[in-house]
Amino acid sequence: MKHKLLITVTRFILPFIIAFCFYIQINGSNAPGGGFQSGVIMASAFILCVIIFGHKIIMKVISFNLLKCLSSLGILIYGFTGAFCMITGKEFLNYNALDNQFIKGQILGISLIEWGVAITVFATFSLAYLSFTTRGQNEHNVD
Repeated sequence: MKHKLLITVTRFILPFIIAFCFYIQINGSNAPGGGFQSGVIMASAFILCVIIFGHKIIMKVISFNLLKCLSSLGILIYGFTGAFCMITGKEFLNYNALDNQFIKGQILGISLIEWGVAITVFATFSLAYLSFTTRGQNEHNVD
């Protein structure tokens, strides 16, 4: 059984890690940072939970299959954003197609791309960690 101090500290610090993740994500279009950094921070919070609480408990909340779907969802967000721009007659990821006003189109396009990257990075790093730690335990179905 894990030490109660580790569990208490993890429960205390976890909301701050997640809040920092969203701060980096939201501030990413205006400053350095964004989707990749936010996804890695969220994955580190997930990995901390797996280390402290165990993968069986965490897998009840976020399953291996859900992580695979999230990984694909992030790529789809990225791809559909670019495809929508092409459908409207612009170049791939030309954000002017998303809104008539240049600045609003850029903000919307960058935000969509950054969220797609964040979701994919979070899910991929979490999948990689779970794959290595649960290897041979038959906890998930890998097809």
